[in-house]
Amino acid sequence: MQALAPTIRGSAGPRIVDSFIAPALPRRMPIMSDRWIRKMSEEHGMIEPFEPGQVRDGRISFGLSSYGYDIRVSPEFKVFTNVHNVVVDPKQFDDRSFVDVHGDTCIIPPNSFALARTEEYFRIPRNVLVVCVGKSTYARCGIIVNVTPLEPTWEGYLTLEISNTTPLPAKIYAGEGIAQLLFFEGDQEPETAYADRKGKYMKQVGVTLPKM
Repeated sequence: MQALAPTIRGSAGPRIVDSFIAPALPRRMPIMSDRWIRKMSEEHGMIEPFEPGQVRDGRISFGLSSYGYDIRVSPEFKVFTNVHNVVVDPKQFDDRSFVDVHGDTCIIPPNSFALARTEEYFRIPRNVLVVCVGKSTYARCGIIVNVTPLEPTWEGYLTLEISNTTPLPAKIYAGEGIAQLLFFEGDQEPETAYADRKGKYMKQVGVTLPKM
């Protein structure tokens, strides 16, 4: 690498004060392709069950895409309700805040919210961070899916937060696509990963409520 010479300006013009080597910048986190996602899922169980292509046939699509994976929502939902007029407190969550719904579809009331889970189980590699974004089909209907990042070494079924932002009831289809995961590889492994600090949502199975 070429040495760079910083300068100090004075009355006599710029003069060299010292030489140094500019530190190498860390490389950017690349987004991983379908080839990598397929290999990690088929050989290392990163996504189970794994669908190696896009499944449509009249359904909201799911499965492997060019630079991501479209996940499915299971037929297990918790729909928020105000029937009991309880306060939603993340530190002391009251299970009277929701009603359980099991079925091929789920109706979310206007301006309301539901929790669900994926049909897929995930095992995230130590040098990978996963970001979830909503699918266009639902987004164009005012249905927003939010998921916090899947951290390195986390594993489990993913809990989904689904918001109906419209003034109308909204239908969610179980067993079909709900959101897309994007996989980013870090330039090095983190010093401390999710499993190392015994994260509270490690290996979650059903729709998991807030924990302290």
